[in-house]
Amino acid sequence: MERKLVGSVTEQERDEIQTLFERRNGLNELAKILTADNETLYEKLVKDMGETGGRFQNWWDTMAQKYQWENTPTGSWEINFDTCEIFLVDGGLR
Repeated sequence: MERKLVGSVTEQERDEIQTLFERRNGLNELAKILTADNETLYEKLVKDMGETGGRFQNWWDTMAQKYQWENTPTGSWEINFDTCEIFLVDGGLR
């Protein structure tokens, strides 16, 4: 896997995606232990996971358009939360 620095975001923008990232991970962990037996809680979790996933993807789409990050058909971006740097990660990069 190759990583290539393609840009950066502001600290405020980083904080937005970090919050969504942590929320998404927390919901994924909760989903591993929650059963459908508690239908109300299960439905709330599914709804929250969908909304959070949508907001997460929207952040990436918005920032990519704003900053015109390089992309590839098989690549994805990742952020270094410490430096606010954005990397393109792609097994096909050379």
